[in-house]
Amino acid sequence: MQENKNVMIMDHPLIQDKISLLRDKETSSKEFRELISEVTMLMCYESLRDLPLKEVEVETPLMTAKTKVLAERHIAFIPILRAGLGMVEGVVNLMPTARVGHIGLYRDPETRLPVEYYCKLTSDISERDVILLDPMLATGGTAVDAITMVKERKPRSIKFMCILASNQGIEALTKAHPDVKIYCAARDAALNDDCYIIPGLGDAGDRIFGTK
Repeated sequence: MQENKNVMIMDHPLIQDKISLLRDKETSSKEFRELISEVTMLMCYESLRDLPLKEVEVETPLMTAKTKVLAERHIAFIPILRAGLGMVEGVVNLMPTARVGHIGLYRDPETRLPVEYYCKLTSDISERDVILLDPMLATGGTAVDAITMVKERKPRSIKFMCILASNQGIEALTKAHPDVKIYCAARDAALNDDCYIIPGLGDAGDRIFGTK
């Protein structure tokens, strides 16, 4: 994993292999959904590396053993609708006790600015560590606004997880929220005139839900 301050680019071979399949325009919606879930689970494993542990005793079939378990499980995953929904299965499979909230934002086609249309978070969000989920970090506007919305509820901490990020998106997010760690599987340099990441992988929402 490449690390640069609060930006973690995950270069594990299993992740990079799956990213190549995600980029391929011939990959079907079914395969795309499965790959998104698989990549997200692998990324979640790394993003939760700092979870606290405590020592307990358990009875094995042979004797008593001292071992470690999670000291707490106060995690909340928040997908940014709609594409973020494709990442939920992967994280919940890894942390089934986590709570899941939802934030709905879309990009106005004229202004290209994010517009909020839905927000439902767990009532005890102030007691939880939050990981926001969105496959794409393009201009960064949606992620910045979503994090601002969550910060108003005062969670214990916030991380942002995406599959693919642009340099512009990373710069915008780190400037607006320098305290938020960014986890991404791949980083592309540029955006096109329509603010899509290039070479990218297309519209993640359309490819996940087969709506293109």
